[in-house]
Amino acid sequence: MKKTMFCLSALFLASAVSAQTKWDLPTGYSANSFQTQNVQQFANEVEQLTGGKLKITVHTGGSLYKANEIKRAVQTGQVPAAEFILSGSANENPLFGLDSVPFLATGYKDAKRLYDAAKPAQEKLLASQGVKVLFTVPWPGQSLYSIKPVNQSTDLMGSKMRAYNPATTRIAQLLKAQPVTIQLAELPQALATGGVQNFLTSSASGVESKLYEQVKYFYPVSAWLPRNVTVVNQKAFDALDKPIQELVLKAAATAEQRGWVTSERLDGEFIKELGAKGMTIATPSDSLKRELAAIGDTMTADWIKTAGPEGQAVIDAYRSR
Repeated sequence: MKKTMFCLSALFLASAVSAQTKWDLPTGYSANSFQTQNVQQFANEVEQLTGGKLKITVHTGGSLYKANEIKRAVQTGQVPAAEFILSGSANENPLFGLDSVPFLATGYKDAKRLYDAAKPAQEKLLASQGVKVLFTVPWPGQSLYSIKPVNQSTDLMGSKMRAYNPATTRIAQLLKAQPVTIQLAELPQALATGGVQNFLTSSASGVESKLYEQVKYFYPVSAWLPRNVTVVNQKAFDALDKPIQELVLKAAATAEQRGWVTSERLDGEFIKELGAKGMTIATPSDSLKRELAAIGDTMTADWIKTAGPEGQAVIDAYRSR
């Protein structure tokens, strides 16, 4: 009798294990990033909601795949799920880079409207690549740091402005500043030697890189709020039982809402910390806002030229909301 019960228990355990689906989910961001923490919480909630039938293991810091390899890995089914920054794939299709068009959506409210306008086209594009979107969360906006006060765009003319990609180079050129290519890790040294005088980066970078030690003025212009996206390979999602699919989508909706709230809260906290460290947190003048908006119009028009009619339709939808 005992032997029979043991055999039945063993069969039950084997069945329970075989019924569990396991997903690996790589991200290029560190475990202490709020984005990664949000993804980990999503994974925990999925396991809890499904009673352990779906277990998602988050691999942080590019440990499973390098950041620039992650999208391709989930597309080709090498991993079932993944997280990556959407604009990192803009070279594939301009639609992926919409949330990084400067001065188009300046702030969380506008960024959400832009996301809602772009969502159908971006999700359709990813679906054509065999990828289903679960949720997406913005980083804090890119704001203006300067060693001197900036009341209008002419205050930036001739200055050395940090650039780190084609968009920031173009911004510097439109402001008639001198673009200087400097990566974030090199920025403190460049400031110390006078190699750069102003730049755009997030409040988080200002705190983490201690930029407040050398830069005294911060203008929260939120030039753009790039988004991370967490996705699943469509075939992997389709392989789940319908009730499990619904629970995954429920956890994803919660993660998206939580992520947006957390991002905005942290942005406020980081800006307060910059002020506490001695920076002057200054509201951009109406003149500066108008001039930056004009740059946004120019760069949006440039983006539409590359994105074509589909891109124009998204911009029209955004502006009509």
